[in-house]
Amino acid sequence: MLNIVIKGSGSFTPPIRKTNAEFIGQEFYKENGTKFDVSGEEIIEKFHAITEIEERRYASPEERNSDIAARAAAGAIADAGIDKEELDYILVGQNFGDVNYGQNQVSQVPSIAARVKYLLGIENPHCVGFDIIFGCPGWLETVITGEAFMRSGKASRILTIGSETLSRVVDPFDRDSMIFADGGGAVLFEAVEEESKRGILSSSEMTHALREVYYLDMGPSNNPEEPRDKIYVKMQGRRIYNYALSYVPAAMKETLEKAGIDIRELKKIFLHQANAKMDHAIVERFYKLYDMEVPEHIMPMSIHTMGNSSVATIPTLLDWVRKGKQEEHSLNPGDIILFASVGAGMNINAVAYRV
Repeated sequence: MLNIVIKGSGSFTPPIRKTNAEFIGQEFYKENGTKFDVSGEEIIEKFHAITEIEERRYASPEERNSDIAARAAAGAIADAGIDKEELDYILVGQNFGDVNYGQNQVSQVPSIAARVKYLLGIENPHCVGFDIIFGCPGWLETVITGEAFMRSGKASRILTIGSETLSRVVDPFDRDSMIFADGGGAVLFEAVEEESKRGILSSSEMTHALREVYYLDMGPSNNPEEPRDKIYVKMQGRRIYNYALSYVPAAMKETLEKAGIDIRELKKIFLHQANAKMDHAIVERFYKLYDMEVPEHIMPMSIHTMGNSSVATIPTLLDWVRKGKQEEHSLNPGDIILFASVGAGMNINAVAYRV
């Protein structure tokens, strides 16, 4: 049978560490343009209680998203031990292209995938690269797309990447700016003929684009004195939270059922690191669908030190666990793991995988 399996993984942790304490002196404004009348300490305390974020990582001034993506990609290729010229596709999940330090104007042409191919020095013209803009579930969507290509016979090796420099598109006067971070992760998949079933088992996807389409979008600064023609990423946190709890657990359950997997076989859940409160609530509601309590150590977390790097959170976390960089978390042959994400669109996806 044809299995789509992980051959290698890589990630890049940006060098600049920004702690919560560094935001205490920042002026924050509400959506209506009025300034918050509470202390910076109180804002930070409430922020930490909800998100559990203690610090996040930002790219250095000379780095762009494509640089971060290429570093993660190089790590995945090295881990897989293959010749980079043997890649059939490079698929990149991203949302804002390359953004230079000190600016927030995005550069989407050429694609990040094309820039990564250039930075890796890949000569093979039949190695095709393109980007997928799918909100935070973008990396997982590259996996689902890549699987379809490999099962159709169009490809045998596909490099999937999730990378972003959100620090360059956030409004510094918006409290939500503290959630977002930069990062890059990459996973190389290979199609192999084997006697027993492993690798990607099933997937599910959803897009709700009526009432929900602008829950995450772009808009001017909350500070009314800032230029109105300069736009930043904006989100309606409460609506996103309710949306995620309404649909993500069901998508996870659907994915397991498609694969014919008993919930008790599940060893790990790799959930997009949006904010800790939402992630815990999603997993609790997921297990509630089975009238079960959440097992201990089921969900690795990176948000405490890495923040929300959008498309990069899951591949980065997977790379850490595969390489023993997460305490109390490891993967063994035969383990069933579940990936799931939610983000702008609004989009949801999930993938079941046997190690």
